[in-house]
Amino acid sequence: MDDQGFLEYAIAAARQGASEGGVPIGGALVVDGKVLGTGYNKRVQQGSAIRHGETDCLENIGRLPASVYAKATMYTTLSPCHMCSGAILLYGIPRVVLGENETFMGAEDLLRSHGVEVINLNSQECKDLMSKFIAEKPDVWNEDIGEE
Repeated sequence: MDDQGFLEYAIAAARQGASEGGVPIGGALVVDGKVLGTGYNKRVQQGSAIRHGETDCLENIGRLPASVYAKATMYTTLSPCHMCSGAILLYGIPRVVLGENETFMGAEDLLRSHGVEVINLNSQECKDLMSKFIAEKPDVWNEDIGEE
């Protein structure tokens, strides 16, 4: 499977979050061509301060040895924020494939400055999911990214 195919797992997770009234951002962690797990933003659903798509994905998978993270790719529907980028850096995930960065530009430069390969697939579906959500729920989106 290629990057677009694995991104589809993150998109499916984002759609699930949207169907629950949450922020439509999903993540999937892949190692050696196998999806270890997925997650999606659950800040609204769980009243959580930290359950973004990437962090939820990592939490759903549970503890892994550093050697597994060192071979992983994080697929995410949106450019990772500083918190999620920090988790990627903490666990030494060397590669991030994102769906898009037009609706939100995260900490891609931070990731790159630490040697993480960052690939943007410019997915129209990811852009559409976020654009629709931001237009419909700007207050929830601003809260999610720490703005007023």
